[in-house]
Amino acid sequence: MINYDNKVFIPVSNSENGEVDSGMQFLYRQEGNMLTSSYSGGRIRTGHLIAIVDENGGLDMRYHQINDRGEIMTGFCKSTPEIMENGKIRLHEKWQWTSGDFSEGNSVLEEK
Repeated sequence: MINYDNKVFIPVSNSENGEVDSGMQFLYRQEGNMLTSSYSGGRIRTGHLIAIVDENGGLDMRYHQINDRGEIMTGFCKSTPEIMENGKIRLHEKWQWTSGDFSEGNSVLEEK
């Protein structure tokens, strides 16, 4: 299992229908196989995520956030880790809104 505790991730790409942007950072906290993060920035006033880390380091995540329009947005995400040549982690994410237009998207985060 990958230990994500105290690792910072930054978005490097996101689908147009996503609200996360390159100006944000996610500080992950992990205890056992439970992962959490609070985040804000760009189009997001405040947000929180929780995830279960599987034996391969994959993340089964749920998130909720309030955007800059004052809307509560919720969704789920499956993240697949890739260990880059420099030893840092890249997360390939497939997500879907469970509010708003219920659309799907993809994003990539990299360990800072």
